[in-house]
Amino acid sequence: MRLATFAQRAIGFGIDFVLMLAVWAPAVILLKFVVHHSAHGSTKVELGWHRDDFVSFLFLLLYSALACYLGNGRSPGKRIAKTRVISLTHSRMGLWQSFERALGYGASFAEAGFGFLQFFLHRNRQTVHDRIAETIVVDERNRE
Repeated sequence: MRLATFAQRAIGFGIDFVLMLAVWAPAVILLKFVVHHSAHGSTKVELGWHRDDFVSFLFLLLYSALACYLGNGRSPGKRIAKTRVISLTHSRMGLWQSFERALGYGASFAEAGFGFLQFFLHRNRQTVHDRIAETIVVDERNRE
């Protein structure tokens, strides 16, 4: 199997991030409206992505983990970019392994994104979140 290129991985991640935001924004607006309206009787809702916003973090985690798990390593963005996450320890992506990988994105973002750039340093093109979850990302352009 050929390993995915950095460009393929970046495109897949970008598409997934845009899709996640497209679902996140209406869901959070509705949730904040319901909570704020019931608590304060107001219809004013402020939308933003705050570091301490547990709902946003949970949404990002669930989208990333469930998309990877349900697609067996092919989230919508990865499907478009023609890549797949492959488990190095199991025959398919498990639910816990998908959550490990999703949580590992935080480690890859740490230190100004250096965890993503480790793609260029590791012989198997593994980023920090790949190593945490024991996965690789393969190129599926010739498999379809």
